Amino acid sequence: MKEGNFIDYVKLHVSSGKGGKGSAHLHREKYIEKGGPDGGDGGRGGHVILRGNENLWTLYEFNFKRHIKAEHGKDGGKQRSTGADGEDAYIDVPLGTVVRDTDTNEIIDEITEHDQEIIIAKGGMGGRGNWHFKTSTHQTPRYSQPGIEGEERDITLELKVLADVGLVGFPNAGKSTLLSVITAAKPKIANYEFTTLKPNLGIVKYRDFQTFVMADIPGIIEGAAEGKGLGYRFLRHIERNSTLLFLIPCDADNIKKQYEILLDELRRYNPELLDKDRFIAISKSDMLDAELKEELNMQLKEEFKGLPYMFISSVAQQGIQELKDKLWKNLNKDPEDKF
Repeated sequence: MKEGNFIDYVKLHVSSGKGGKGSAHLHREKYIEKGGPDGGDGGRGGHVILRGNENLWTLYEFNFKRHIKAEHGKDGGKQRSTGADGEDAYIDVPLGTVVRDTDTNEIIDEITEHDQEIIIAKGGMGGRGNWHFKTSTHQTPRYSQPGIEGEERDITLELKVLADVGLVGFPNAGKSTLLSVITAAKPKIANYEFTTLKPNLGIVKYRDFQTFVMADIPGIIEGAAEGKGLGYRFLRHIERNSTLLFLIPCDADNIKKQYEILLDELRRYNPELLDKDRFIAISKSDMLDAELKEELNMQLKEEFKGLPYMFISSVAQQGIQELKDKLWKNLNKDPEDKF
């Protein structure tokens, strides 16, 4: 999925280098007629290596370069000189990138740390020179090994954004507005559905210069797990969030039902998402007067029964600091504790 410079899904064809061939050279020198074999080994072909880079946030550069090829190893030389190894081809990717084998769809590995390296395609070994094949009965072998071919494969890179808190909600629930208020991020905001077409990350500044990361993803609709709307392509972005913040507008027809639909979509996509900490924010609450808010509060206490929730208004800046306090406390709590 892409919008602007944000690309979180690409398919690449990678080829490692072929090993250099061994040399079949025979030593020749003045006054030495039959010096014997002295052919060196070929160099290793270059690997194709995936490398984590904390300064990247998108797979945009691969929109223009889909074929990655490492250098071939150099051939062996005389005097048992080994050929140079082929230069490795590095693929720098953002943290949170999952690499799959395109043909089998199996996960090869994941990049989660800066400078973490994964060899995606190994370079071929260099061939052995003829001096390896000299024996007591065969003093002058005139042959050597060719280099081994490199690997060639198709891979798929999927980016899952790394954030502490993931915003979950229907389209136009106010997620982008909240992110713009609580962080310095500037997501696109408008009064229509699917304003957000790409994940947005923002750093929430907390007390004493502490911070945590919040992600706003495109809105969920019923059937998203089956690919409706923007489908599964954005759901993977909340797999790495430790806390899910459900944002439901106070003017929804049925707040509890909206929450259950969102929860069911997450369950159908990946049941493990339900193991994450959940918190519910009732947005746009500046539309409620004190009486309506109290009435709604009594109703939600009965319906949610222990699920943590609170009323907020991003526009009116109501409950924002309290929300940050609750999120920070939860992110830094003992693993056994709950909201």
